[in-house]
Amino acid sequence: MERLIQTNGVTLATESFGDPANPAILLIMGGGASMDWWEDEFCERLATAGRFVIRYDHRDTGQSTTYEPGAPGYSANDLVADAVGLLDAYGLATAHIVGMSMGGRIALKLALDHPGRVASLALISTSPGEGDDLPSMTPELQAAFSGEMAEPDWSDRASVIDYLVADARRFAAASRPFEEDAMRDLVSRAYDRTTNMASAMNHFTAADSGHPREQLAKVSAPTLVLHGTEDPLFPYEHGRALAKEIPGARLVALERTGHEIPKVAWDVAIPEILRHTG
Repeated sequence: MERLIQTNGVTLATESFGDPANPAILLIMGGGASMDWWEDEFCERLATAGRFVIRYDHRDTGQSTTYEPGAPGYSANDLVADAVGLLDAYGLATAHIVGMSMGGRIALKLALDHPGRVASLALISTSPGEGDDLPSMTPELQAAFSGEMAEPDWSDRASVIDYLVADARRFAAASRPFEEDAMRDLVSRAYDRTTNMASAMNHFTAADSGHPREQLAKVSAPTLVLHGTEDPLFPYEHGRALAKEIPGARLVALERTGHEIPKVAWDVAIPEILRHTG
């Protein structure tokens, strides 16, 4: 069930799975990623188990409102407001919020600023924020984020897909074979649905949506932390710290998983999310 929703002066592309009478789960993906990264089967397995699942394209991804590359017309706080607007549009007083990476930071701010709208939190590959006690990303990722790796010609489909597949490989766990064919299919679908792939990079120039770490103690929503044991961006200690600083949070390790939510992790992640939202 696809819908285009008008909220906060923008258009957001959304899709839902399952019966609207069931408990609702809003999936919030990470930076630069459209809703395609919440794969169909992942959403369908949650819906089949009795959940009403909503995924959506952030601004600058997929079929949602897009800005010029390098000139986002919004802040990260607006991305939080978009999540609230989607709940309103679907007539949901509350929902279970599942956030991945940047989506986890958005989910945290949603829980702190709008606690009455959040039935529970599930945070995947999410960092509690900066701190000297937390390990840094791998040197390979540091090189990628420093600009040492040239971006592709964003108008060249083949070059962009090659670039995104190589980028996904850097975020994946090193202990298991990288599923290149499946990743190429995923990023190809995302490219073909997206108005301007270069604009998705705007997420990384928008202001951080997070709160200072000390405010994590104020999170009142029941919280599940899912974190890859081989995350190269936010090493596992980030997940451990996040669970420690949110009252009552429960930490579940995703073995052989990097900064990603691959199929190999679904048999752990999906039952844990169902248990948490039940």
